[in-house]
Amino acid sequence: MSRLKDSRPGSAYQPAQPTTEPAVSSPAATELIALVTHEDRDRARDRWRVARARWKGRGWKSFGGLRLLWLLVGPGVLVFLGENDAPSMLSYSATGARFGVGFFLPFVILTFMMGLIVQEMTVRLGAVTHRGHAELIFDRFGKFWGFFSMGDLVLGNFLTLVTEFIGVRAGLGFFGVRPSIAVGAGLVLVLAAITTGRYWTWERITLGLAIFNGLFIPAALLAHPSWPQVGHALLTWTPLPRGDRGEILLLILADIGATVTPWMIFFQQSAVVDKGMQPRDIAAGRLDTVLGTLLASTFAIAAILATVPLFHHGINAADFQGAQFAQAIEPWIGHVGASLFALGIFEAGIVAAIAISTSSAYAFGEVLGMAHSLNRPIREAWPFYLFLLGSACAAAALVLIPHAPLEFIVLTVNVIAVLAMPPALAFLLLLVNDRDLMGEHANGFWGNLAGVTVTVLLVCAGLGFGLFTIFPKLLGG
Repeated sequence: MSRLKDSRPGSAYQPAQPTTEPAVSSPAATELIALVTHEDRDRARDRWRVARARWKGRGWKSFGGLRLLWLLVGPGVLVFLGENDAPSMLSYSATGARFGVGFFLPFVILTFMMGLIVQEMTVRLGAVTHRGHAELIFDRFGKFWGFFSMGDLVLGNFLTLVTEFIGVRAGLGFFGVRPSIAVGAGLVLVLAAITTGRYWTWERITLGLAIFNGLFIPAALLAHPSWPQVGHALLTWTPLPRGDRGEILLLILADIGATVTPWMIFFQQSAVVDKGMQPRDIAAGRLDTVLGTLLASTFAIAAILATVPLFHHGINAADFQGAQFAQAIEPWIGHVGASLFALGIFEAGIVAAIAISTSSAYAFGEVLGMAHSLNRPIREAWPFYLFLLGSACAAAALVLIPHAPLEFIVLTVNVIAVLAMPPALAFLLLLVNDRDLMGEHANGFWGNLAGVTVTVLLVCAGLGFGLFTIFPKLLGG
């Protein structure tokens, strides 16, 4: 079987055509020029800048190498900082408030290592095939699995989007902002980011917002954690804490779901394609993904450390949501620290809302064969943008409905992500092992060992949660 080539109409990747009129005019040449889209020109412009950076310097230490890295960084950082979303940061905060410093610090780092393994395969798949994940599933495994994967993703993403706007509402609620104004401001930021008609601009705007995930670091420093205790926890990995096994298992699954989720696969692969990355860019894509992993794991640990004072003072934080966490830790980290924490929750919700709604829209366009690129203006890809903004608006509206079950959604969304991850990983492993698609970039022995290990761990976590839910007495709950 020959390697797949991208020929479907509306695909995010199409070979750039000449943009200047040929010397000899002809109907065929005129028709060829007419085929050149806004997307083709923008992506060709981006690739030209990458090529110039390669020519000007070799190696990452040179100026040209650093500029090349700057041009190629984006999808990996965004996918991990986007996954440091409102429910994820609340899960980390609940972990610190309930169990302090101990087992969960190295465990969170382990979950990010699992995420790195998964996303590295995604980078290779996107750079080599130039096709989004939903589109590859559709073409390789048929319409049923293509629509199944899109439906599963869109449903999970919608529930997650609801939690992002809960975070937006709760974060600004700390400052007394009314829910309708907070959610409206969040929607305006999402709209501003997605209507630039340029992937590069969208990526840089979202990266600029994502870096404010680092607000959790000063909040953690103001909590004055015991650094020897932190170091001991990271180096020795203390046993599971004592307490209700159901609560511990729920936090374990929530922390896994805060790091390894299906939308990350779909988003990063489509972003790699929209960015126009090639097989020669895989090394830079890996570095981009490692950088995202390091930043996100650092900020996640900071969220845990920021709420450890609640654990030390024996305060029950079982029912805290975003603003309540900020209010609860204010006596120990001060108003400035609590404000930074609340702003961090707001930022986490905004960035994730942008990334997750984009992920859904990518899958929607890929499976239905419609234009699905942020390099396309709205008039050329209005179904893509309508789906993107519509999903965000629907989630925001649900947050404002009186007596909506928001707490239930926040508590369960990360667990749902864990339960939905094994099928997504199965498709990923099958695709990345397909040598007709991947050629020399297909998975080797160690890549498959790492990928299968992550899949088995996620299946065991899901089965453990299911068994505990059905047979709590059997497991000592």
